[in-house]
Amino acid sequence: MSSESAHGEDGRMSNTESPSGSADARPDKTDPHPDTAGPRPDKTDPHPDTAGPRPDKTDPRPDTSDAAETRADEQSAATIAISHLSKSFGRHAVLRDISFRALPGRVTGFVGPNGAGKSTTLRILLGLDRADTGRATILGRPYRRLPAPSRSVGAMLDGSGANPSRTARAHLAWQAAAAGIPRSRIAECLEETGLAEAAGRRTREFSLGMGQRLGIASALLGDPNILILDEPVNGLDPEGIRWIRNLLRKRADAGGTVLLSSHLMGELAEIADDVVVISAGRIAAAGPLTEVTAGYRNLEDAFFTLTGGAQ
Repeated sequence: MSSESAHGEDGRMSNTESPSGSADARPDKTDPHPDTAGPRPDKTDPHPDTAGPRPDKTDPRPDTSDAAETRADEQSAATIAISHLSKSFGRHAVLRDISFRALPGRVTGFVGPNGAGKSTTLRILLGLDRADTGRATILGRPYRRLPAPSRSVGAMLDGSGANPSRTARAHLAWQAAAAGIPRSRIAECLEETGLAEAAGRRTREFSLGMGQRLGIASALLGDPNILILDEPVNGLDPEGIRWIRNLLRKRADAGGTVLLSSHLMGELAEIADDVVVISAGRIAAAGPLTEVTAGYRNLEDAFFTLTGGAQ
């Protein structure tokens, strides 16, 4: 953790200002203290500089001040942070001491084979499951302790989650009312996700791709700065994939934080700034896309090598 140093002005007089004497010179008769022991300290300074410069009295805080730590904590809090997370179901360990971050202004791809622990990690992050050990925080605190989670975080897990008997508009209206979100956002999100013309249709009539668009509309409802999406391109046609790629890129470029899981390596490589690879409940690699793929032809090759999958 970086700290800010408190730099005060040096209270010492310079060598040219300090009195000096020599063993060969006669003491000044007007001086009752002949200079037989070297220069005397300046009487105006009751603290001779025998231990280095004194800190500026206007700032008594040392370099490791609480204020500096608070500022550093505030910077790190502007991320999704997974720290030493472990989770088991019975005797089966799903997550084994995993740690990674998703940073503001960047799209972080979270990839791994089926059963590697991706969905469990996201569920813990969103307060839908509990970890055995470790922490999962958003903006420096657990999801359940966010003051207005729907306005801070937009999430989509397992599709839209809509009641099949409800229309798309009614589904979003119910969510907006529950979260205290203005009703004007309903039409805006339906338009942004390409569902305006299907707003009055019951969701049981939706294709898989339309259901994904509705789930994304739900995530965008509170206009959050953080998006957490589980397989958002699943079921989308090429036009839909291009649309969501542009949407997420725009959000990140505006300073938002995007964390998404995907099994489509080619598509993920087109949008991700950072990649986290999980395998058998452990982090196999994490960092900028260029670093994770260094030495490999592409992200797919890196993925299969790191997870021990098909060659």
